Amino acid sequence: MVLTDILKRWQLLKGNTALLCTGTDEHGMKVQQASAKAGVEPKLFCDKGAAIFKDLAQKAEITYDHFVRTTDKEHKEAVEYAWFLLKEKGFIYTAKHEGWYSVADEAFYPQSAVHLQIDPPTGKKVMTSIETGSKLEWTSETNYHFRLSAFREPLLEFYKENPTWIKPEQRMKDVIHAVESGLGDLSISRPSDRLQWGIRVPEDDTQTIYVWLDALMNYATKAGFPWAPGHESAGGWPADCHVIGKDIVRFHCIYWPAFLLALKLPLPKNILTHAHWTLGGSKMSKSTGKVVDPFHALDRFGSDVMRFYLAHDGGLVDDSSYDNVHIIKTYNTFLSKNLGNLASRVTRGKRWSVRGAVERIGNKPAEYWDEGAGSQFYKNTLTEMPPKIVEALDSYDPRKALQEIAEFVRSTNKSFHNSEPWTRILDFAPGEPGEDVDRIVYQASEGLRIAGILLQPYMPNKAKMLLDQLGVDDARRTLEYCKPGADLEYGAPTIPLGGKHEGVLFPPLSSEE
Repeated sequence: MVLTDILKRWQLLKGNTALLCTGTDEHGMKVQQASAKAGVEPKLFCDKGAAIFKDLAQKAEITYDHFVRTTDKEHKEAVEYAWFLLKEKGFIYTAKHEGWYSVADEAFYPQSAVHLQIDPPTGKKVMTSIETGSKLEWTSETNYHFRLSAFREPLLEFYKENPTWIKPEQRMKDVIHAVESGLGDLSISRPSDRLQWGIRVPEDDTQTIYVWLDALMNYATKAGFPWAPGHESAGGWPADCHVIGKDIVRFHCIYWPAFLLALKLPLPKNILTHAHWTLGGSKMSKSTGKVVDPFHALDRFGSDVMRFYLAHDGGLVDDSSYDNVHIIKTYNTFLSKNLGNLASRVTRGKRWSVRGAVERIGNKPAEYWDEGAGSQFYKNTLTEMPPKIVEALDSYDPRKALQEIAEFVRSTNKSFHNSEPWTRILDFAPGEPGEDVDRIVYQASEGLRIAGILLQPYMPNKAKMLLDQLGVDDARRTLEYCKPGADLEYGAPTIPLGGKHEGVLFPPLSSEE
């Protein structure tokens, strides 16, 4: 959710219209069994789960436009319509299906994707999925199938024409290899006497639609599917970016595009896949108690700090290990010591003025920076780093972009500290500390201003506070102002700067335990 929200806010920063969908996938055997175990009706069980995720999204300041629930009436109707179209086109047929089935993954696995393992609690040999490690059971039943095998060549052709469709690159290669190895037809229903919790197959109450066909349609549903002729893109379809975890790549990057091709609908333009968070180097698991309470973490560190940490340290290619010690270290060594400290030193300087520096230095021509104090910093950092950050975000790599922003801030802080403007102040010119000081303060202010704009998708509240401290007008906080000299109107703070810790961007943490 955080990664997707960052990408949405980035588009808004660029002046684009952007819609974000998140939500809960509520049908299937896993939910049916979990609700039965809890002694609660499935819908009430899902209502509780959806409420928790809505609360979490609000607490993490996720600016979603649609919270999808696959139990929604309009979603059910869209799934039934998609089924009707697929059947009309001849892509659905009935057949007996046998195979290894995972309730946890809601998926059948071919023999090549399973292996025997020892179950630690019981010591018994059990069949598990190689991909997810989930336990499997042998199932034999008659149900409906989707002609997935017919889409091997169309999918490979699409991948060839869109070689960077899946990000990171390695997962694109994995998907291509999987499809090249062959596609069997996909079981897309379950007998309703075994799976009651789901959308029934139209005109056949004995079968329930497979949860992944059901769930995947939600993206199109919230974009207005089925569309009236001529209005196919009115709701934003196709998505510019589809964000998923690495464990569901097969469903979203093989099954989903095949369904869309069969329905003659455009495919998402990009799919960003991310790795997982581990705890102590091992997979998080409720059964073992190895979990992190996100509400507690948000209460302890605040949404801005948590969003920064998740985006900066979270892995796209490889898993990352979650640790409160890492969050505290990030807060102290970067957010407080670099960004917060720089903001305080620049905006609270008693013997210089940010506004005065902007007025006196901001309108200098480009050649002014060819030599003199800070000329290398101006050319190599202020001018060259922001476009690299923009490129990373436009390439759907918010982690790389944030690490570039952090380096940009460190460079600005280092340049300011090494330049020592407090030693260069001219005592005989009250209110005008001298050109060297103005140059140094102006460059540091520009670094902070540009960083503040670029940090808005990551830390909306702290970025706003920083830009308020600098006195940047609300209308000048967009991408077009992310270059030196683009804004000459700022410099007078619009909020009180306060005392020692009051109004400080990142005050000392109350506890580091």
